[in-house]
Amino acid sequence: MRLHLLDLLIIAAYLLATVFIGLYYRKKASLDKDSYMLGGRTLPWYKLGLSDASDMFDISGTMWMVSLCFVYGMKSIWIPWLWPVFNQVFLMMYLSRWLRRSGASTGAEWLATRFGQKGPGVGASHQVVIAFALLSCLGFLAYGFVGLGKFMEIFIPWELVKGYVPFDVAPQYVPHVYGVVFTLFAMFYSIVGGMHSIVLGDLIKYAIMTVACFAIATIAYLNLQGKQLAVPEGWFNPFFGWRLGLDWQRIIPEVNSKISSDGYSLFGVFFMMMAFKGVFASLAGPAPNYDMQKILSTRSPEDASKMSGFVSIILLPIRYSLIIGLTVLGLLYYQQMNLKAPDGTIDFERILPLTINNFLPVGLMGLVLTGLLGAFMGTFSGTVNAAQAYVVNDIYLKYINPQASTSRIISMNYLVGVVVVAVGVALGFIAKDVNTVLQFIVSALYGGYVASNVLKWHWWRFNATGFAVGMLTGIVAAMIFGVLIPAGNLLYWFPLLFGISLAGSVLGTYLAPPTEAKVLHTFYKTVRPWGFWGPVLTAVQAEDPAFQPNRNFGRNMFNIVLGIIAQLCLTILPMYLLLSQHVPLLVTVVILVAVGAVLKKTWWERLGDD
Repeated sequence: MRLHLLDLLIIAAYLLATVFIGLYYRKKASLDKDSYMLGGRTLPWYKLGLSDASDMFDISGTMWMVSLCFVYGMKSIWIPWLWPVFNQVFLMMYLSRWLRRSGASTGAEWLATRFGQKGPGVGASHQVVIAFALLSCLGFLAYGFVGLGKFMEIFIPWELVKGYVPFDVAPQYVPHVYGVVFTLFAMFYSIVGGMHSIVLGDLIKYAIMTVACFAIATIAYLNLQGKQLAVPEGWFNPFFGWRLGLDWQRIIPEVNSKISSDGYSLFGVFFMMMAFKGVFASLAGPAPNYDMQKILSTRSPEDASKMSGFVSIILLPIRYSLIIGLTVLGLLYYQQMNLKAPDGTIDFERILPLTINNFLPVGLMGLVLTGLLGAFMGTFSGTVNAAQAYVVNDIYLKYINPQASTSRIISMNYLVGVVVVAVGVALGFIAKDVNTVLQFIVSALYGGYVASNVLKWHWWRFNATGFAVGMLTGIVAAMIFGVLIPAGNLLYWFPLLFGISLAGSVLGTYLAPPTEAKVLHTFYKTVRPWGFWGPVLTAVQAEDPAFQPNRNFGRNMFNIVLGIIAQLCLTILPMYLLLSQHVPLLVTVVILVAVGAVLKKTWWERLGDD
């Protein structure tokens, strides 16, 4: 353990600050339901964007990305398309505006604007989206919990702690004990202070992480001067063929086993599957988690688009400065680190904590640990807030106590928050590692979500019964796939999973009549989606001949292509900079400036046109 008194004081100061933030905003959060869940929709878009970016800057994801960068080099910029990361571009260009126009508080509440309050399948569609939201929230809680525990175990060996606790802990559960301790702090300030405290906590964390990321990148850059990284041919090239083309056999043979177990050897096929899944997942809109809650918390539809665009700009360069910095240090000093897990296998997710533990000076280590702890707490608290919104707003107030007073609603939020955290922690004890949870969430669970949520935006005939049947078949199939198929292979089964869910959606749609005309007309006029809305458009124009449909499909798609290019440039720019790849860096900057200039005309100046 290399933590010194200064490092411990920095961490302690941050943890105490989170407690005070929760207490400070307790009164403001308790004014009403919207103030607690959505910050009263008074927060500016750039604060919500910073908060959303901070929530995505989590320990588990960063550990995973550092291990990817170590193994795959520049080609690692593509692998986060598994989420897919470019869904932020779809949100930025048009989907955030469509979602925010609803005025809803949660994804389940949004369904009423699309399918109405009554009719066949409405209750079932409401219930299935709540089930999905809670499953995904609990999955993310377990994901963050596992990563945090593995991270802290490096810095605070159990041998130094066990003499001060009145119980014994098996070695495999030591990370979970640390996870529980820090989870309690995250739980307190998010449950007590609501969205206001979450946003302020995220802003503080982002400031800390920015300083820490640039400091690590600088240390790595100075250490790299005059040295060569021991990496295979092709490591510095972001482009690829059908096969990955990286052979670590003569350098670190265990890395080849990692590539094989990840299932990325046929990288061309893997990329096509990611892109196929990613486009449909992005067309579906945001999943019902903290990202959707931040969009619904904005002041206006235009602010919602600005917030989603801001996320990539402020997140990617900072995060990848940290990732490439830690990767360089890990490659330079690999022989000095012990990456072996307790079972004797190489655990590449230990690269991040071990690099920090071995190579950062006093003070900076405390700052980095504080930022990463804050990253965990921000993601955790945002996810808890989303889960609370669904249980309280869409179950308790809808089915149990619709006339509940404000004080009762806030009390229920507290109770639900505690229960959700407890269940998420319990699932964290079951999970094997970060990558296992990640693969299940993005490849299986989200695979079952996609078909119904694409159709809800783009096909007028799609109804609540179709949504419920499609979601249910997709989720059940995803759960079965998650049990029967190894985590690394789930992506390749996405077309079948998507087909099952799509078939369920279409079959369910024709089992019931169309959505009530009044509901469809109001939704179409308010949200103004493009897609297959011909009969509704005809009916709306019969009532209002001056109404014009949304004809911006072509411009939206053009902007999305440019946005994805810009997002890739923002990702790889700090990597080229730190590795002194001057020509690729110059090309990246030129492309980024050119794309930015075009998007100013085709997106920013036309935000009110859709």
